[in-house]
Amino acid sequence: MKTLQGDAVFLRALEPSDLDFLYKLENDESVWEVSNTSTPYSKYVLKQYLDNAHRDIYEVKQLRLVICTSSDRRTIGFVDLFDFEPRHRRVGVGIVIFSETDRKQGFASEALQLLANYAFIHLKVHQLYANISDDNSVSIQLFETLGYKLLGTKKDWITAARGFKSELLYQLIHE
Repeated sequence: MKTLQGDAVFLRALEPSDLDFLYKLENDESVWEVSNTSTPYSKYVLKQYLDNAHRDIYEVKQLRLVICTSSDRRTIGFVDLFDFEPRHRRVGVGIVIFSETDRKQGFASEALQLLANYAFIHLKVHQLYANISDDNSVSIQLFETLGYKLLGTKKDWITAARGFKSELLYQLIHE
């Protein structure tokens, strides 16, 4: 069974050649709010990150995979596993598709399904969770379509340009 290969996308490990894409994404201020970033990253720092990306999820408690299109092998985004808790068999999940033209094409849905299969099969997790700002209707619809259930709201959780935003906690339990 190939857990990282779908019809429209596949997931792969980070490579040194991803530096320019990573630099462009991490320095795009429009995604800083969801990535909890407030300052730009240098290529030097990102190269160091790529140099250490091979470290085991059991050691560093996170994993970033690259989303590529199956048709032309183009890099379009990242999926992340974070705050991995092997003892409690849970892990957080995040996703970003960089270009507007690649959004709403089904790529994110398939990438998240592949990531969930990977986590359930290879990491033996019992649950995945996602934190989504309450004004991100596209992500809310995506995760709900994939079976994630709304558990609660963290009020005024994120400092935003115009005050505070609340964050929704979604969970997917492996039956």
